[in-house]
Amino acid sequence: MLSRADLVSKPLLLNQGDIELKRAEIKAYFNQTQDSYEALFETLASDSAYYEKPSRLRHPLIFYFGHTSTFFTNKLMLAKLLPERMNPHIESMCAIGVDEMSWDDLNEAHYDWPTVDSVRHYRQQVRQAVNDLIDEIEFTLPIDWASQMWPIMMCIEHERIHLETSSVLIRQLPITSVVATPVFPICPDRSEAPQNILFEVPAGEITVNQQDPTEVYSWDSEYGHHHAVVEEFKAAAFLVSNQEYLEFVQAGGYRNPEYWDKEGNKWRQFSPDEHPTFWLKKDDEWWLRCLTDEIPMPWNWPVEVNNLEAAAFCHWKGHQTGRSLRLPSEDEYLRLRDHSNALHHIDQANINLQQYASTIPVNTNQTGDFFDVIGNVWQWTQTPIYPYEGFKVHPLYDDFTTPTFDNQHTLFKGGSWISTGNLMSSTSRYAFRRHFFQHAGFRYIESAEVVQTHFSTYETDTAVSQYCEFHYGESHFGVQNFAQAYAQAAIEAIQQDSDFNDSKINKALKVLEVGSSVGRASFELAHYFDEVTGVDFSARFIQVANQLKETGSVLYTMPIEGEIIDFKECSLAELNLANIANKCTFLQQDATNLKPIFTGYDMVVAANLIDRLYEPKKFLAEIHQRLNSRGLLMLTSPYTWLEDFTAKKYWLGGYKDPQTGENVSTLQGLHAVLDAEFELVGTPFDLPFVIRETQRKYQHSLSQVTLWKKRK
Repeated sequence: MLSRADLVSKPLLLNQGDIELKRAEIKAYFNQTQDSYEALFETLASDSAYYEKPSRLRHPLIFYFGHTSTFFTNKLMLAKLLPERMNPHIESMCAIGVDEMSWDDLNEAHYDWPTVDSVRHYRQQVRQAVNDLIDEIEFTLPIDWASQMWPIMMCIEHERIHLETSSVLIRQLPITSVVATPVFPICPDRSEAPQNILFEVPAGEITVNQQDPTEVYSWDSEYGHHHAVVEEFKAAAFLVSNQEYLEFVQAGGYRNPEYWDKEGNKWRQFSPDEHPTFWLKKDDEWWLRCLTDEIPMPWNWPVEVNNLEAAAFCHWKGHQTGRSLRLPSEDEYLRLRDHSNALHHIDQANINLQQYASTIPVNTNQTGDFFDVIGNVWQWTQTPIYPYEGFKVHPLYDDFTTPTFDNQHTLFKGGSWISTGNLMSSTSRYAFRRHFFQHAGFRYIESAEVVQTHFSTYETDTAVSQYCEFHYGESHFGVQNFAQAYAQAAIEAIQQDSDFNDSKINKALKVLEVGSSVGRASFELAHYFDEVTGVDFSARFIQVANQLKETGSVLYTMPIEGEIIDFKECSLAELNLANIANKCTFLQQDATNLKPIFTGYDMVVAANLIDRLYEPKKFLAEIHQRLNSRGLLMLTSPYTWLEDFTAKKYWLGGYKDPQTGENVSTLQGLHAVLDAEFELVGTPFDLPFVIRETQRKYQHSLSQVTLWKKRK
C-alpha cells in the first residue's frame, strides 16, 4: 500500500553520476511515476466513473488512464526502441485528443472505449516493457537529446504532467464518483483570510539560457535564450484568496461584461456559473470541491480560477481601488521569484505532494515579503507562450509546444501542490487555453507597463517552412505545384467514375487526405468535395493548416544561402481558396493506426506517404474500411524507401525477393496488398514535383500515381 511519502519525488539529475546507479535511479523514478498515476485513479469509486465526462470539453477518464501508456508505446516505437505495438485498439483510442476542446469545436463522435481491466492489463504490459528497456539500454552521461534514454525520460515526465491534469478532471467528477484515500489527504487548516497588501519589487534583469544538455529533464519550450529588463512594480503579498475573490462574486462581477474582454464574455455565455468552478452553494453557504471531498469554504486558501476570471477580477479590483492592477507578465513573475529568493526555499512550499493533496492557507509559506511565490497553485500571467531565441523541437515530440504558439495559450508559473518532476523545475514553461481549469490561481500586480500579449512569429522550423514553400510557394522549372496537381487528378478521377458521375446521384461527397501536411491539397479538394478531412502525423503541419483555415495566412522563413533568409507569407485568398476553407477539417492522426471514426468516405488520397510510414502494409490493408462501397483510393509516391523511416522488412518494394532473387517493385507490392479489396483503375502515371531547399538547391522527383477502386 502506497503512503503519501511514497509519492514525493526528488529531482533526477541527468548530467552526473555513475551509469549503473543512474540506471537504477531512472528505473525507480519510472516505477514511482506509474505507482503515483495508478494511485490517483484509485480515487474513482467504480469502473463506471472511468466513463463519465468530467467536462463537456474533455474525454472521460478512461482515455487518460490509457493515454500515458499509449504515449510510451508510440514514442518508443518512433525511437525504434520497441519493436511492435501491444494493443492497437487501445493505442488508437487513447493516443490523440488530450487537449481541452474549446466551446466552439466540440466533437461528439462516438468512441468505443476499452474496458478498465483491459487498460490495466495494457498498463502492466507497457510497464514491463519499459523496465526491460531501462535495464538494457546503453547510454552515457550526460543524458541529452541524442541519448537513447531521453525518450524514456520524455515519457516519464509526460505521465507526471498527466498526474496533475488528471487530478483536475477527477475533481470535476460528481462527488459520488470518487472516494477519499489516505494517500491524498486534505489540509485541515481553514479560517479567515489575511488582508492583502502590495509590496515593491525593484527593477532588475532576468536571463534564461537553457541549452542541451541540461541538468534535469526539460521540454522544448524551455530551451533557448531570453533576456529582459523588468521595470519596478508592486505585487500582492498573497495569492488572491477565496475570501478576497468573494467580493468580486458578490459585486456581480460575473454579470458585468465591462470587466471581461471579448474572449471572457464569450466564455461567460458558455458557462452557466457565476462563481469559480470548484465553488458549491449548499443551503446558502459556500463549500469547496477538493479532489475527493466537499468541505466548508476555506476562505484563507487561494481561489482557483481560469485566466479569464483572473483577468476580470483584476479589472474589477483596479476599478474599485483606482489602481493599475493586472496579472503579471512571465518576466515580472521571474523577477518576483528572484527578488523573493523563493527557489532556495522550495522544500517549504506546498508542491511535489510534500504537504497535502489540496491547497493550504495563503499566509503559510513566506519568502521575503511574499507568500507562495512557488507552489500551492499555479499563477496565471498575461503572457502567451512564445519561443525563446534558438527554440527547436525534439523530433520525437514535435507537438508538445508548437501547437500552443497561437497567442491563445497563456503561461502560468510556480507549480501547484501536485506538481512533480519537470513541473516544479525552475525553468518550466506551461501554457493552457485561457478558459482551461487547472489547480491555478493568481497574484495581481500594480504597474503601468504594457504587457506584450501578441507574438507574430515566423515559422522557422526547417521542415515546416520547406513544406509551406512546397505547398504555397512559387512553381519552379515549369513544374506545376504538386499539391494542386494531385488534388486536380483526384477530382478528375471521381468526376470520371461512373459510380459518382450519374446525374441521378445527388449526395454530398466526402474525401479523406492522409498525410495532408500543411494543407494545400485539402483546400484544393474542397473545390469539388463537400467535406474534406486532412490528417497528418505531424502536429506542426496540422497547426499550419488550421492557422490557414482560421486566419487565411501564415508567415514563414526560407533560407537563401548560409545565414541569409527570406521572410515569406502565404495567403489562401491569393490562391482562391479562402471561400472554401470552411469545408476542411484538419486533425493529427497516425496513418497506421487511425481512429475508428474516420469512415464513410467516397475517396481517400495519400500523396507521398507510403514510403514514409513505419508499417505501410498495415495502412494499406486497413484503408478499405474507411471507404464507402465502390469508393476510390489514390496513392502517389516516388518509392524512395529508406530505413530511417521504414524498417526494411516492411518495404513494399525496392528489394530482391530472398527466395527467387528477382526484383520486387513497389507497384508489385501494392498489388499484393490491395488486390483483395481493390482493383487498379487505368494505367499508373507520373507527376513531377520540385522541393526548394535554398535559393540554388532543389529536389526534382517523380511521383507515381495509382488509382484503386474498392471492389464492394
